Amino acid sequence: MQITVSGKQVDLSDALRTRVSQQLDTIAGKYFDHALEAHVTFSRARSFFTCDINVHAGRGLTLRGEGEAADANSAFDDAAEHIAKRLRRYRRRVNEHARDAAQRERPQAARQYILRQEESEQPSPNGATYATVVAETPAEIEILSVSDAVMRMDLADQKLLMFRNSTTSELNVIYRREDGHIGWIDPARSN
Repeated sequence: MQITVSGKQVDLSDALRTRVSQQLDTIAGKYFDHALEAHVTFSRARSFFTCDINVHAGRGLTLRGEGEAADANSAFDDAAEHIAKRLRRYRRRVNEHARDAAQRERPQAARQYILRQEESEQPSPNGATYATVVAETPAEIEILSVSDAVMRMDLADQKLLMFRNSTTSELNVIYRREDGHIGWIDPARSN
């Protein structure tokens, strides 16, 4: 990480510059591996020092921390604690989001087939007719509530929709009946 340390109307010692660089590298390494750059500015206001830290951590993430104290080291410590707290919160949110995404159930994979009935001149020995697969496409069996499934079926203008019921986790089917009403097949309700 590239760190720029500057002072407005303040002379900075090499020891302070080294301490700032080391601590910011430690903080960034602990909470965020890919920090790009940091700008640290010290200034003096009346009888105290102020420290302003701007860290560009990448991916559109910019953090700002401010601190003020009687000496420059304490002002930097105060500002660095603000940055560390914000990075902890950010990392916690990212980790919680990743955990939630991992625990969320994924749609079930399925295959969808379109069949055409064979019109053969010779019937089979038992009188049954066979179908030929015309098309095969991948499909997903989504986890939905019944009302969401009806809405999706209407939006897609489909006659039938298979889904996993979000309350019972069972496979359900809804379909458009010939009279225009919606039919619902729920094996969990058959008991």
